[in-house]
Amino acid sequence: MASTTAAGTKLAISAGIPAAQTTTAYEALTYTTIAGVEQIGTFGAATEVVTFTPLDGPVEKYKGPTNYGQLQPTIKVDDADAGQTLLRTASAPDQNGLYATKITKPDGTLGFCQVRVFGFPETIGAANSIITAQPVMEINTPILKKAAA
Repeated sequence: MASTTAAGTKLAISAGIPAAQTTTAYEALTYTTIAGVEQIGTFGAATEVVTFTPLDGPVEKYKGPTNYGQLQPTIKVDDADAGQTLLRTASAPDQNGLYATKITKPDGTLGFCQVRVFGFPETIGAANSIITAQPVMEINTPILKKAAA
């Protein structure tokens, strides 16, 4: 894929989760697009560095547990948007389920993962700014990618 801008990228959420951890199973779900997404931010897996420092040698480094990261969207708050409503529902303290997400890049490349939503905090800035939210969406599965058709 050649370099491209993020313009046209879409973020969507499903109330269901796939029957298997495959792109086919993710594609079988029904998704609701989240409107007003300004940016999604950095996301992806990172493995924790575990170190051991022996008295008689250099520091040894090992791979520890993997954290699949989080989706960090900034969203223009719209109480009438079905995708944002689903995010708010998922973020309620009594909701602990997983939700499937789909990221569609401008070239049609897809990314799928399951998230647990821990919050929907809003930001109210100055008079010349839009009220935004930054949902806390922790990724719980590897991110599966599917090339554009």
